[in-house]
Parts: sequence; C-alpha cells; structure tokens
Amino acid sequence: MTDVMAMYKDKATRQAFISKGLEIYNSLKAQLEPAHNGEIVAIEPNSGDHVVGKTLGKADKAMFQKHPDTWVLFVRIGQPDANIPLKTW
Repeated sequence: MTDVMAMYKDKATRQAFISKGLEIYNSLKAQLEPAHNGEIVAIEPNSGDHVVGKTLGKADKAMFQKHPDTWVLFVRIGQPDANIPLKTW
C-alpha cells in the first residue's frame, strides 16, 4: 500500500505509481479504446485490477468494492494524459 504522505509529497513515488498504472492502461488499450473513449478506468497498479465507469464517481464506487481505501490511478480512456492518483472513497 502506498503511503498517503509519500504520494502527496514525494514526486518520485507519485510518478512511479502513475507510470505503473499507465503501463497497465497501455496493456488494456485494445480492450478499452475506442469503445469506452471518454469513460474512466480505475487501475490498482499493485494487483493490475481495473474497472470502467461512465464517470470518476462510478469508477471509484466499483473499485472501492474491490479495494476499499486504496490508492488507484483514474485515467480518462482515450486521453491517458488525463489521469490522477486518488484513494478510493
């Protein structure tokens, strides 16, 4: 599990987390694009688990069922530069 303060304060930790999540996104790209473009995929980088939701809130809700209170990377499908690491809530 990624430390909360490290994720916010340590750029290297945050970047490593994002890089791992985007690596998983790229492996899923053929399944996700273009059918789900504009939707959100939530990726848990340590397990590789992922869920797709029409909105960030829906993706979070689905991921929270699998990984409560865990850091995940939320990525807008078709626009992987639009991503943000957040804890499920």
